[in-house]
Amino acid sequence: MIEILARITGLEPQLVLLLLKDTVLTIYMVIMSTLFGYVIGLPLGIVLNVTDKDGIAPNRVVYRILDVITNIMRSIPFIILLMVLMPFTKWLIGKSYGADATIVALVISAAPYISRMVESSLDEVDKGVIEAARSMGANNWTIIFRVLLSEAKTSLIVGATITLGTVIGYTAMAGAIGGGGLGADAKMYGYQRGNMLFLGWTIVVLVILFQIFQMIGMKIAQKTDHRK
Repeated sequence: MIEILARITGLEPQLVLLLLKDTVLTIYMVIMSTLFGYVIGLPLGIVLNVTDKDGIAPNRVVYRILDVITNIMRSIPFIILLMVLMPFTKWLIGKSYGADATIVALVISAAPYISRMVESSLDEVDKGVIEAARSMGANNWTIIFRVLLSEAKTSLIVGATITLGTVIGYTAMAGAIGGGGLGADAKMYGYQRGNMLFLGWTIVVLVILFQIFQMIGMKIAQKTDHRK
């Protein structure tokens, strides 16, 4: 298998093996970062939507605090955030480099982005549906879980798909400073050693991963869209 891929790509077998191994590592980083990002970003996005002036439980103070924090976190470039978080990452998992360390930074960077995606998706829910649920005696928790999240599921899936693509780009960026994965390969074995063929193949693999995630996500979104 490795020999066949080596002939197809024109790369040495050890580089093909490295490319395969770090492709799997990149997928691991992307999926884990997105999942944990949603653990933080989904509830944050719900709270932002609910406490907004047009939400089901307006609260100016809570909304403004979360809004400012979210905007500040989103305004910090990922590469800078990655470096700033190194001491925290080392304290948390015992090291500041590698895939697991990158996941910590990816989660913290993705969570505010996800919260805005969630807030925007929930904003799209027809206010008439919310009022109808309210008139039938539904409380806020019921409206959140049975109305808002249910009605916005297609948009939420599209948002998750976009997030996956964004996180793929972040993993490649993290590789430039010891994050591991395809980004690290592109820098160490492609750019620094002048191996443009290998660098080109890392780009091809990243593009393929992006397209696969986008295709799967959009297919799922289409199947959940009850408007069609």
